[in-house]
Amino acid sequence: MVSAGGRAAPAAECRWAVAGCGWVARDHFLPGLLEAAGNGNGTGAAGADAHAGAGTGARAGALGTGADAAWNAARAAGTAAGAVVPRLVAATDVDPAAAARLAALAPGARTAAGLTDLLALHRPDAVYVATPNHAHRPAVATAAAAGAAVLCEKPLAADLADAERLVAACRRAGTLAATAYDQRFHPAHRAARAVVASGALGTVTAVRITYCCWLPPAWSPDGRPYDNWRADPARAGGGAALDLAPHGLDLAGVLLGGDDVAALTALVQHRVHPYPVDDGAVLAGRTGGGVLVCLHVAYNTPDTLPRRRLEVVGTHGQLTADDTLGQDAGGTLWLTAARTAERVPVPFDPHASPFAVQVREFSAAVAAVRAGTPVERAWPWPLRRDLALHRLLLEALSRARATAPRTVAPAPAPAPVAAPSTVEEGRR
Repeated sequence: MVSAGGRAAPAAECRWAVAGCGWVARDHFLPGLLEAAGNGNGTGAAGADAHAGAGTGARAGALGTGADAAWNAARAAGTAAGAVVPRLVAATDVDPAAAARLAALAPGARTAAGLTDLLALHRPDAVYVATPNHAHRPAVATAAAAGAAVLCEKPLAADLADAERLVAACRRAGTLAATAYDQRFHPAHRAARAVVASGALGTVTAVRITYCCWLPPAWSPDGRPYDNWRADPARAGGGAALDLAPHGLDLAGVLLGGDDVAALTALVQHRVHPYPVDDGAVLAGRTGGGVLVCLHVAYNTPDTLPRRRLEVVGTHGQLTADDTLGQDAGGTLWLTAARTAERVPVPFDPHASPFAVQVREFSAAVAAVRAGTPVERAWPWPLRRDLALHRLLLEALSRARATAPRTVAPAPAPAPVAAPSTVEEGRR
């Protein structure tokens, strides 16, 4: 981008804040933001040291002058390309140490005692809300009322009433607001969507998703004492089904070009882990266009087993993706032809983080709204659509819980999960 005087114009900037500095924000959102800003791929100069510092609470060595230089280079690259460059300016958490650990990993980021103070002092353009589910609504409403765009982690809220109030607050504020469905942005899933749109599968008949992990009651993301709120019904609103199924329900509609699930039923189980929320579920649904959707989600599947798989079935072929569901880049995507049974790989970028793509595109939407683009045109997935899927899921789970047996099997935990490593356990 060049000004009338022939000099480089400043790169557009999207100033981000984080409310809720747990492991998803620290280990995935922030590396994605740094990647989107041009600091490598999230595992390079900034990302690798970010993960190293995450376990110690100390600023990583390369995040001093080197990180600032990388930021300046990113701004120069953004200027040349006319890109919107995201930058983390502040973070807050009920645990000040968690906010400090996250802020220490981003050049120039600061902490604030609370979200109200953060908004007043730092005036971010966008706020990423990654608190426990029960705290989503007040954080989102506060940020939206201050005029900030909001990217809220899924599910929208721990219950339907709070989710409805959240959406209403954003509507009243007139601000850009979205659910953080990072799986929409995985390059493999975008490639799959393109194959479906091309008609290569013929008539699509079914979408099948397996999305599971091992999440024991005492799970910790980094070996330190951790409050596993995902096993607390008051804060999480549910277990494996409410945590993992939203991604699949959203992704089905995205892959099918907007043909969302319109009818849904569920069965839940309390089979392995002795906590009050479900540790597994199967869900069967049908889209408005008649495609069947099947989801198996679980907290009771050892991470050493095959546990992340996506299939899109049609009359002319089938797409099969392995290890693309989750927070990480990579995985595989194959297209099998019905007539010949030939199986060929579908190319996609195996290195791009879905979080980085999400941050990049939401930042661009924030800049577009700031420049006068109507909110409904700046972002293709309106919050009311996400609320409809949330309502559908909660109603199905309410019916399922009324008849679910709550007998935990007495069998010992599977051997693979007895290993001392905690970092891989529970990764989704």
